[in-house]
Amino acid sequence: MESIARHIWFQPLHPFQVYPTCKKEFISRAALTIHQRIHTGEKPYSCDQCGNTFTTSGHLKRHQRIHTGEKSYSCDQCGNTFATSGSLKVHQRIHTGEKPYSCDQCGETFATAGSLKRHQRIHTGEKPYSCDQCGNTFARSGSLKIHQRIHTGEKSYSCDQCGNTFTTSGHLKRHQRIHTGEKLYSCDQCGNTFATSGSLKVHQRIHTGEKSYSCDQCGETFARSGYLKRHQRIHTGEKPYSCEDCGQRFTDQSSYNSHRNIHTKEKIYPCQECGKVFSSSCSFRQHERIHTGVKPHQCQHCDKRFSSSSDLSRHERIHTGHKPYFCDKCMKSFTSNSYLKKHKCV
Repeated sequence: MESIARHIWFQPLHPFQVYPTCKKEFISRAALTIHQRIHTGEKPYSCDQCGNTFTTSGHLKRHQRIHTGEKSYSCDQCGNTFATSGSLKVHQRIHTGEKPYSCDQCGETFATAGSLKRHQRIHTGEKPYSCDQCGNTFARSGSLKIHQRIHTGEKSYSCDQCGNTFTTSGHLKRHQRIHTGEKLYSCDQCGNTFATSGSLKVHQRIHTGEKSYSCDQCGETFARSGYLKRHQRIHTGEKPYSCEDCGQRFTDQSSYNSHRNIHTKEKIYPCQECGKVFSSSCSFRQHERIHTGVKPHQCQHCDKRFSSSSDLSRHERIHTGHKPYFCDKCMKSFTSNSYLKKHKCV
């Protein structure tokens, strides 16, 4: 009878109800009290190591394991240890393959509720993380943290070969392929290999003829944003690269580098076939095609092939009638810069 009486005493006659705004119900006053802290913001449990505060003693206890290093929960598959049972449970899904959280938009499944929540922002477009420096918004806190390094100049990842520093581990990893020569990405059309997926994607446009970047001045299209940017300097007259020896200015880095070698007399790229040496890797690669006969650039109008992208661009103007070079005196237009120069000499 005594145990029955105790049991009855613990059963509330009516569930406790919280504020009218949330209408949640609880079976004990303790659960109600803990829940109310969501509304009041009360956090009565404080960590004596760092001062962080928590709504429950259990949350404080889990937090304190950060300081003590205690990891009481062990995975029976691989031996990894964890500070909380929840972390162990999530980890075990690596072994079981369990993904209990499903996206109701596309059906993709995830191992954690947090991963699902981040994924759903692809569909909703939600970007809750905002940069307090420039106002840019991001879907993930990690993306915001990486972005903020633009403002702080922080580059935490250093190359042990040359000392160059990078803002992300991914950027460092890609850079290290320069030293290792590793090229993981292969073109299924011609077999060329590349160090990054981005370089492969740009290369594949040679085969597809895709030119996604269009000049708003003359309509000419380009396979890369960099090519478009260089082209637009024809219209703006911008020459951002200046030679510190003679003051001559150039529209692009490669032209500047080639010019600099006039002053330094440096030629570091020797051809193994004929012994000719070149001052830039770009000139060297184009020269090699004389020996190999490789013509990777194909005209999408007549199937003619060319050894360089510039030769292809000039050729395609025969088909398009495009004349991007203008005389500032008479406004006559020309298909190439060399024709414009000849015209000006008359």
